Amino acid sequence: MKKLSIIVTGATGMVGEGVLHECLQSHEVERVLVINRRPCGVKHPKLTEIVHQSFHDLAPIEQQLTGFNACFFCLGVSSVGMSEAAYRQVTYDLTMHVASTLVRLNPDMVFTYVTGMHTDSTEKGKSMWARVKGKTENDLMKLPFKAAYMFRPGYIHPTPGLKNVNKYYKYIAWMYPMLRRLFPKYALTLRELGQAMIRVAADVPDQRILEVPDIVRVAGTRR
Repeated sequence: MKKLSIIVTGATGMVGEGVLHECLQSHEVERVLVINRRPCGVKHPKLTEIVHQSFHDLAPIEQQLTGFNACFFCLGVSSVGMSEAAYRQVTYDLTMHVASTLVRLNPDMVFTYVTGMHTDSTEKGKSMWARVKGKTENDLMKLPFKAAYMFRPGYIHPTPGLKNVNKYYKYIAWMYPMLRRLFPKYALTLRELGQAMIRVAADVPDQRILEVPDIVRVAGTRR
């Protein structure tokens, strides 16, 4: 079985930290490189970290980005209070620059991208963030990766013990068992998200857009 060598972005946020945690625990993952603007504070024999300020300019670190067969792109910002132009720059432009660089350096790479429920694949809806995310998804799937997968989580229940949990979760996390039971299409765990990413990178299934039930199903097929 081919071992995974994975690049993870966004490891200083809740989603990226949780995905990184699953990678470091997995016997299928041989090594992990994280690229952050500030240190993530995690130490592990599998882990290498690059602190780099501009994701719009990867030229200074390109030599360190070769030899990887997967990227788990977990970097993102909220659109609240942002203009469409500003949100597009830090969502579409940044993501496409990173992805275009990585596919050039690693043509056999599987790329997974965390978007969100109700992402607008038509790029024409009323929701600004959904349009921008939709265009990002569409254009990522046009790049010549081995495969590109779009993950659309809803409510993500944090992994116990990790440090980068959004502060509002302490007010709503108690609702998770009820959400999972009553609205299974909307809620999943961060552990399931990370495990599903590992699974698609290893197995390369045909389905390229994964909604919550798909993510949960794929995570349940872990080896």
